[in-house]
Amino acid sequence: MTEPGRAALADWSRRLRPQRDGRGAVPRLWLVSDPARLPDPCAAAGRLPRGSGVLARGLPPLVLARLREIARRRGLILLLGGNPAAALRARCGLHLPDRPDPPRLQAFLAARRRGAPWARLSLAVHGRVAVARARRLGADFGFVSPAFATPSHPGAPGLGPLRWGQLARRLRRPAVALGGVAGATAGRLPRARLAGLAAIGALRR
Repeated sequence: MTEPGRAALADWSRRLRPQRDGRGAVPRLWLVSDPARLPDPCAAAGRLPRGSGVLARGLPPLVLARLREIARRRGLILLLGGNPAAALRARCGLHLPDRPDPPRLQAFLAARRRGAPWARLSLAVHGRVAVARARRLGADFGFVSPAFATPSHPGAPGLGPLRWGQLARRLRRPAVALGGVAGATAGRLPRARLAGLAAIGALRR
């Protein structure tokens, strides 16, 4: 994505009404790493506005160490995908994909109950089962996806604005849109339910 494309998505994110979870403001702009499309998100993270978020998935330890330092320096919220043990070691948030609960999840949830300010919890929300899981685990917010058709899942249909809004309403928590989100599509989403915009391609360059 070109610089104007990245700027357009950042501009849309600034128009969103700020929302809060139990640990502070929910970032309105999220960079998402991807083992195939963005295996090293450090450069892209360094270009994010302060207060943005990064969802890091499957990063090697050295890349994760660099990303943690960038997040600390630039005031970014960092979530690790699917690895409670690593999130506990790094003292950062956890994102749960749509899979069975991973090992050490209860230890992370215990840190949340003790009030650890860094222990945010987000979930991937693709349907009603994930909504119920988010409520059961007490998630702070959810990544409702795929909002639109996306290269991450070739051939898979997106939810579209109407179904995205319905899922976000059922979640009863701040909802971040992921999947095919760019400057050209962000304006189609129902802003009353929209806490943030998350992207890979629109923010990676």
